[in-house]
Amino acid sequence: MTLPADAPAAVVRALYPLVSAEATAEAGCAAVGAAVEPADLEQTVWLRLLELLADRTPPADPARWVRDTVREEARRARRTARRERPYADGTIPDPADCPERSAVGADERRALHAAVERLPGRCASLLAAMLAPTDSTYKEIAGKLGMSQGSLGPIRSRCLGCLRRMLAAEVVVPELRG
Repeated sequence: MTLPADAPAAVVRALYPLVSAEATAEAGCAAVGAAVEPADLEQTVWLRLLELLADRTPPADPARWVRDTVREEARRARRTARRERPYADGTIPDPADCPERSAVGADERRALHAAVERLPGRCASLLAAMLAPTDSTYKEIAGKLGMSQGSLGPIRSRCLGCLRRMLAAEVVVPELRG
């Protein structure tokens, strides 16, 4: 049996309450350590259904197909969650602590601060104040720069746009080969 072109939307509308209810029920049955989010489960089932409908072959018994697919995907998600272990035991070093990342980060910060200093008008002082390590509030920055607090947001937005355009012009576009 093949489906007409508008049939997938009708199948989705008809099965939506069932898929939602089955996913919620199956996710609620999961053990505490291997919990499955109902929305993730539901999304996976919809993907499987749309893959099936792309071949223009609807399931013979849609309600049974939904129930079986939800259970199968929930089992797969729980099995995956049981087997996966986070690297929280300290055996894998934190990539933020590596010297290469520190050097690259410092180089990027220097380039950013150099670009901020080249900005026109108030932009340089405003963005420098916002990038300062003191983590000042808008009220403190406005007082320091002699500006109204309400104008900081729009000016900051224009300054960031200017900085973005300036940095985009500095990036070398790779040449096409061949």
